[in-house]
Amino acid sequence: MRANDSATASDAIAVDTPSAAGQGAPHLAAAGTRTVAPTAHGSVATRGVLLAALGVAAFSLTLPATSWALEGMGPWTVVMLRSVLAATLAGCALAVFRVRVPERRHWAGIAVVTGGVVLGFPLLTTLALETSTTSHAAVVIGLLPLATAAGSALRTGARPSRTFWTASLIGAVVVIGFAVQQSGGAPSHGDLLLFAALLVCAAGYTEGGRLARHMPGWQVIGWALVLALPVTVAGAAVALSTEPLRLTAHAVGGLLWLAFGSQFLGMVVWYRGMAAIGIAKASQLQLAQPLLTLVWSVLLLGERLPPAAPAAALAVLACIAVTQRARG
Repeated sequence: MRANDSATASDAIAVDTPSAAGQGAPHLAAAGTRTVAPTAHGSVATRGVLLAALGVAAFSLTLPATSWALEGMGPWTVVMLRSVLAATLAGCALAVFRVRVPERRHWAGIAVVTGGVVLGFPLLTTLALETSTTSHAAVVIGLLPLATAAGSALRTGARPSRTFWTASLIGAVVVIGFAVQQSGGAPSHGDLLLFAALLVCAAGYTEGGRLARHMPGWQVIGWALVLALPVTVAGAAVALSTEPLRLTAHAVGGLLWLAFGSQFLGMVVWYRGMAAIGIAKASQLQLAQPLLTLVWSVLLLGERLPPAAPAAALAVLACIAVTQRARG
């Protein structure tokens, strides 16, 4: 693999790159060459949806895996160790493929990815799970697609259709209503942490999706993890010396999934999917994430679902078909 290759081979006759609106659009690789056929464009879009969906599936296990890890570790230990382990894998991959250091103009975006998805979101959700159930947190995080779409519109100039925004807002209203109903009419401390988590994560997703147009998705998250290493290594050392540690099967299994499944491999396919179909449309696939997480919370954690949780999750899931069919 050549250093900093794009996700599409450079010697292709034509490539499919997302337009400013976040949708794929044919783009000639050289004057006089043929354009991408409509069937090829459809294939790229389908592949992008599948990749983004795989990322959502990986992320749906994040909250249950965090709950498992918290059975034997403190919150700071979980957050710092998951990042250190993921950075070790990413650093080895970057070294093996001799990937060049990104251009200076990309480092600001990589720093946003680091702050949002490597440090901010994991820390805030882990702290929230000390007082919130996994099923409750899953539905609150259902606001993430709307936050990401809004961030994409502000950062990249994407302009989804009115139908897209209407469906997204309906999903957001359902999620907010569920959160308020579950907390007795006022947001709880855990809800405030979760809302902060989805904002910083949306910023990280937006920048990561934008950067994935210039470098492969695995390099985006790889460099973000490496950039965080000075903080996470020091943080892990302090956390291990101050927080209790009990290496149960659940704790170790949860930590390993967080490090390799959620933090690295899930982000790889997620950013690649975003680069193929656009940040806004990919983000709306995450409307399915609360439903998947609710299923995992029952199967893996034995939680009892609040009566309103399945209905809320299904309502936002129904919005996916609308947002995916809406024109940009």
